[in-house]
Amino acid sequence: MPRPALRTLALAAAAATALALAGCASGGEPAASDDPDAGYVTAGKLTVATGETAYYPYVIDDDPASGEGFEAAVAYAVADKLGFAPEDVEWVRTSFEAAIAPGPKGFDFNIQQYTITDERKQAVDFSSPYYQASQAVVAIEGGAVDGVDSLAGLKDLTLGAMAGSTSAATIVEAVQPNVEPLLYNSNEDAVAALQANLIDALVLDLPTAYYATGVYIEDSFIVGELPAAGIPDEWGLLLSKDSPLTDKVTAALDELREDGTLAEITDEWLGSGQGVTLLQ
Repeated sequence: MPRPALRTLALAAAAATALALAGCASGGEPAASDDPDAGYVTAGKLTVATGETAYYPYVIDDDPASGEGFEAAVAYAVADKLGFAPEDVEWVRTSFEAAIAPGPKGFDFNIQQYTITDERKQAVDFSSPYYQASQAVVAIEGGAVDGVDSLAGLKDLTLGAMAGSTSAATIVEAVQPNVEPLLYNSNEDAVAALQANLIDALVLDLPTAYYATGVYIEDSFIVGELPAAGIPDEWGLLLSKDSPLTDKVTAALDELREDGTLAEITDEWLGSGQGVTLLQ
């Protein structure tokens, strides 16, 4: 075959290859970024994580699949906005600390009262906030905290909280205690310490404090609410760092906030008519 003909065939082949590649990128098979399942742990499913034990009022009877409880209800509302039916939501369990550690995740998002902080954002992503909580001090009646009505009255007491939590940070920043606070691996361990008189008082987020004093810590009461002390306790859905789902999940939450659904869920599960004194 003459050289000009060979050159013509080569150019034609190159052009055909370029057209084929262009077709794949635009009109053929969808690119990865256009795949509706891109970023999800399991195609066609929404994998949601919560605590190894999930408590009221966030999850009822430790059964998030029921959709009962504040965070269970929020998760299913987000799932609906993302286009998932309830039966396509799969639940997994994680510890609090394991989920905020750097590294790959076995869930699409985790809902477990995670406060959004700049430090945590270095290892994970957060959605926009779905709730803003305050912190409260809980004590046993007849103990050292009886009669305390100010931050000054807490300074010489032994306070406890869950390690790594906003409750622990609020003790340091709001109370500035003279006695080193005792920190525990979980709220359950901190509650046990309070019941065993190892600490004088326990700091919990306010919804948990309401439930704790009303249901599972006998003879307990809410001493008062702590000031925010520069720590905005806004809770967000936690995702893996640079997750392709972060924007989608945030958009879903923003829609729930704008259409009033989030407020309805909050009122149903966290509404309370009880007044709590702000300690100053």
